[in-house]
Amino acid sequence: MPSTRGGDGRYTRSRRTAARDAEACRLRARGLTYEQIAVDLGMSSKSSAYEAVQRALAATVREPADEVRQMELMRLDELHRSALAVLEATHYVVDKGAVVLWEGAPLVDDGPVLAAVDRLLKVQERRARLLGLDSPQRVSIDAQNLGEDLKSLIGALMGEDDDDDLDDEDPEELDDDV
Repeated sequence: MPSTRGGDGRYTRSRRTAARDAEACRLRARGLTYEQIAVDLGMSSKSSAYEAVQRALAATVREPADEVRQMELMRLDELHRSALAVLEATHYVVDKGAVVLWEGAPLVDDGPVLAAVDRLLKVQERRARLLGLDSPQRVSIDAQNLGEDLKSLIGALMGEDDDDDLDDEDPEELDDDV
């Protein structure tokens, strides 16, 4: 069943094709072979059935992930608003149920503000990870040491003795082994 081209020039599935792909996926989930699916749905070959199932799986995996990501972003927005409200509010030091005064004025408590700043940073970090905004971390590998380690491992796997190991051993222990 031919698909139509979208505005970007790529093929897009029609509603009819999407419904048939979904049915192919349901049949596969019930244990039918691709050949049986092709016969049941009037497809030209078992490879057509396979492709229909793959399209359906790709669509079902992608769509829920996008929806879950969007829901998570909305939750992060709500957490951000709540932390921002704490950040913008004025907080006073309270001791034994009474506001502490300093030179006749209420003493401002910076603790909740600093905690809100920390929480906002965590929300922003989570949002950046969720959206893939952070650049990848660079990892440095000492190539020379890695090469020597690989040589040792290969030698051990092939049953070769490492001549350097003989230099490290006590000569008396070598005599006992012979």
